[in-house]
Amino acid sequence: MLSFLSSARKSLKAAVLTVSALAVAACQPVGVASGPSIDTSAPVPVALLVPSGSGSAGDDVLARSLENAARLAIADLGNVKIDLRVYSTAGKPAGAQAAAIRAVDEGAGIILGPVFAQNANAAGVAVASRGVNVLSFSNNTDIAGGNVFVLGPTFQNTANRLSTFAVGQGKRNILVVNDRTPAGEVGRVAIERGVANAGGSIVGRVGYEFSQNGIVNAAPEIAAQVRSSGAQAVFMTADTAGALPLLTQLLRDNRIDPSVAQFIGLTRWDIPTATTALPGVQGGWFAMPDPALYQQFQSRYQAAYGEQPHPIAGLAYDGIAAIGALVKQGNSGALTAQALTQSSGFVGVSGIFRLRGDGSNERGLAVAQIRDNQVVIIDAAPRSFGGAGF
Repeated sequence: MLSFLSSARKSLKAAVLTVSALAVAACQPVGVASGPSIDTSAPVPVALLVPSGSGSAGDDVLARSLENAARLAIADLGNVKIDLRVYSTAGKPAGAQAAAIRAVDEGAGIILGPVFAQNANAAGVAVASRGVNVLSFSNNTDIAGGNVFVLGPTFQNTANRLSTFAVGQGKRNILVVNDRTPAGEVGRVAIERGVANAGGSIVGRVGYEFSQNGIVNAAPEIAAQVRSSGAQAVFMTADTAGALPLLTQLLRDNRIDPSVAQFIGLTRWDIPTATTALPGVQGGWFAMPDPALYQQFQSRYQAAYGEQPHPIAGLAYDGIAAIGALVKQGNSGALTAQALTQSSGFVGVSGIFRLRGDGSNERGLAVAQIRDNQVVIIDAAPRSFGGAGF
């Protein structure tokens, strides 16, 4: 238990540093980039910004995986030709800024990446005045807007999906439980919005100090609020690397029955897979991409490159897939914000997704439940917008 909190504190520290830096770096959205006019019969120049050159072996692995996934997507486009140009950011905002400027100077019509929020923000600012859009791999919507889009899965999208499903299952009265951390507070707000959008009611909120003692001390209060409020579900921001294992077990120890007050998680409860064997998470709901489609991508990537893709490599595939689908339409404005935000969206490695005018995204997610140490899909991911979950 102590080792769990030790690793969790390290994760928390990294998260706090990231959010703090973002607060300094974030810019006010500029006018939405119109995007350049292109010749769809010629190879379309696309810049891919990756974090190689930072001195971190992990960044180099990620950079390689992103490029591989992008090239796999290009191979799937048929007659559509993409001229992929890869630029290193060294994992730093200044590097991202310089790479973005160089890429546009060399003719790039759109930028795919970079990964980290501060870097994506810097790249977007650098080329905003030149009418070039940035499809970043970040999931931080604080940087979204203007010419910057985020491809990563967002808290709000997940909260909306789970809230809609919960209300549809009669779990209308929901208690929100969150870490008192920057990520936990962002998650809490997303849950509250999601529940409101779905027509449910927030019947209480309990925040806890992100420490072992904080979780232990909060558990009786959470349990008391579940009973006094008549909550039909407990929606948590905790993740598997942090408070989730301890929190779910303590709630059970305080006589909260998940079959009465459904446990719902804003984060993935199946990563690492060992989490699914924990007693506390049994019966819990969470959202995930379409597992069948993602497994197909993993298998194809393994066959092509002899290794498994990085967990976020699929975002590079998705970016190329979106660009390719628009170019295939023969529209010279394929790289404009208007085209990128088409309501029908696109199909990527994890299912359907679409970009929104505010720079965020919507993704088709499945709802999963942990039963007998296994992940069971209880509501399939939609295959088109306007279907289940939307």
